[in-house]
Amino acid sequence: MNELIAVIILIVIFIIFNNLNTKIRRLEKEITDLNYKINKAPAQSEVIQRKASAEETIVPQQLQSHQIVPEEIKNREENEEIPIPVQKDWLAPVFDFLKQNALTIIGIFTLVLGIGYFVKYAIDKNWIGETARAGIGFCTGAGIIIIGHFLRKNYTAFASIITGGGIAVLYFTATIAFREYHLFTQNTAFVITALITAASIILSYYYKSEVLIIFSLIGGFSAPLMISTGQSNYPFLFIYLTLLNIGMLVVSFLQHWKSVGWTAYIFTTAYLFYWTNESTELLSITFYMISYVIFYLFALHDYIKKNILSTSDILILALANFSSVLGLLYIFDTLAYEPPIIFLLIFAAVNSILLFREYGRQNFGVAYSVFAGLITSLITIAIAIQFKTHLITSIWAIETTLLLFIWKKTGHKIFRIFFYILFPLVMIAQIVTWTEYLGTTDFNIIFNPPFITSSFTIVSLMINLYLLRNTGKELQEKVNTFFEDLVTVISYGVIYISFLLELTYHVSEMPWSAIAGIGLLFSIYYLFILLLFRKPLNIRSDVQTALIYLFLFLIILNTSVSTLPIVTAVLTKKLHLSFYLLHLLQWIPFIYVCSRIIPSSEFHKVWISYWILSLTLIISLSCELHHSYVLMVSNDLPHSYEASAHFNILYLPIVWTILASIFIYMGLKKDIQEYNKVGFALIGLMVLKLYGYDVWQMDNISRISAFIALGIILLLSSFAFQRLKNIIRNMVDKKDKNEETTD
Repeated sequence: MNELIAVIILIVIFIIFNNLNTKIRRLEKEITDLNYKINKAPAQSEVIQRKASAEETIVPQQLQSHQIVPEEIKNREENEEIPIPVQKDWLAPVFDFLKQNALTIIGIFTLVLGIGYFVKYAIDKNWIGETARAGIGFCTGAGIIIIGHFLRKNYTAFASIITGGGIAVLYFTATIAFREYHLFTQNTAFVITALITAASIILSYYYKSEVLIIFSLIGGFSAPLMISTGQSNYPFLFIYLTLLNIGMLVVSFLQHWKSVGWTAYIFTTAYLFYWTNESTELLSITFYMISYVIFYLFALHDYIKKNILSTSDILILALANFSSVLGLLYIFDTLAYEPPIIFLLIFAAVNSILLFREYGRQNFGVAYSVFAGLITSLITIAIAIQFKTHLITSIWAIETTLLLFIWKKTGHKIFRIFFYILFPLVMIAQIVTWTEYLGTTDFNIIFNPPFITSSFTIVSLMINLYLLRNTGKELQEKVNTFFEDLVTVISYGVIYISFLLELTYHVSEMPWSAIAGIGLLFSIYYLFILLLFRKPLNIRSDVQTALIYLFLFLIILNTSVSTLPIVTAVLTKKLHLSFYLLHLLQWIPFIYVCSRIIPSSEFHKVWISYWILSLTLIISLSCELHHSYVLMVSNDLPHSYEASAHFNILYLPIVWTILASIFIYMGLKKDIQEYNKVGFALIGLMVLKLYGYDVWQMDNISRISAFIALGIILLLSSFAFQRLKNIIRNMVDKKDKNEETTD
């Protein structure tokens, strides 16, 4: 039954193929007829051109006689611009090839599977033995290659894919013959696969087919896996891979095929990393250096011939440097060899030769920037390794800066894409680095692995912020502002957390009130520095306003919530009085922000900002005077409660009255109604507090003193306001009289 179905399928395929063949012949006939008509057309076109030229000689004469040229035509000719060709995306050729040859690729894949299933069916039926099976596989692969050979002139891409399928059949046949049937030894299998690889590379060069050589390289790099027996013979493996890479380098130099080098780099790096992790040996350093030289030469192909560096060249330069550095440092760290930075300095010296070449030629273009960036990155990593930082975090942080720097210099968006991919990994690695603070009590100040690593990240982030801020106009259109803002916010956050963790780690043995106070004071100064350098940092006005709000909130939090436990700790002798004096340093940035930064910002665009600033000043000054009074008149904690109650009842209304008078005075002087409202609201609150609570807690003498003092202050304030109003009224009347006299 199965045989009958197979015969029917073959008959149907034959009928379909016959119909397609008939249609193809018909199309060929139509193309021949069209070619005949096209060849006949030049004779007729010459006649038409003669008539057109005669008409052209008549028309200018007519125009010249009338001296009339349409204005629209003149404007069109003057404003006409030559269209600039749009640069295609670097992945466009790949997608074009896949779209045009998708059916061919699927077809050859299906054919290989069909042959495989047929051989399996024959094996299941015991039609052929193991040797015959291998022979059929080799003959089938050779037959497919021969078919591709005859089709290569008229159907280049199709023939390349067909030939690649034949090479794949040969590889799989050799693998099955060795692993399943044991027809020959491992050495014989390796020789066969090496010969297949060499033959396929020669065919690729002969056919000038980039597609075919990619098939060949994939097969060549996969061959060791196909014939592996589980025993690790890495020297023999990498001798083979080195020869394969040298062949790749020769072919890429002769034919200028970039994809060939990328294919070889991906496979070689994967093999090297696996060998390094599986069996760390000193011998692997040799193959790392050989691979570095091969792929460095591959990346510099266009630079050597044409003195240019394309996007793919820059990428493979950066990847070759950093993948080699990563592997070599891992080997030195595992085997405990010194000094580990020797390879970084060697790679930096290699790049320095090319940098000095560009400098000597006074060529400060893309190549100069790339080599300078690589040298700076390698030396920075060497310093990081010498200080024993966390390797991955430092390398990734420096590489993000290099990617951003190259993107700014070249404008190729692929570097920005890789920056956005690598940046989150740097943040994750940095968080892992911060966990080193937990459970460790013997870190030195500043010179400890977590903070040194954070320092490299901080420097990298600061350079990134500078590069993002100084992006040219031609690149700003390509930048997604959301990602740029997100990177900026995260960068400032990482810098803040890095310093905060280092600071709090070294005061972790102090009382929690001291730790919280130091943390808040640092946070206040950090925001103050951002606001102080808001223009050099190019902080937007809306972000400045948000930072001012946050700054004022921290001032309120520090004076009202954080300082009270500090006062308690000072009274209980857990902290020295000088620690409270340290807390008073918050007033320096607060006064500067209120007097210099807020007036020059857009903070007062919203009316609520006046109330927030006034509330901050009232709470901060009231709490600060309260804490200072308690510390001056109290010797221990019980006496502090009495001093606190006394201040709240007797002195706090006086403080609020003075502040209210100042707010009302400022409101009248600067014509700001919100300050007037704040002042009167504070007076109302103070009067309610005085008559509703305070007077019932005082003795007679204190009550009389409070009323007298309050009355005097209110009368003096009223007198000052009346005098100010008269001064303003006189100024307005004098101005009006001067205007009337002038008229």
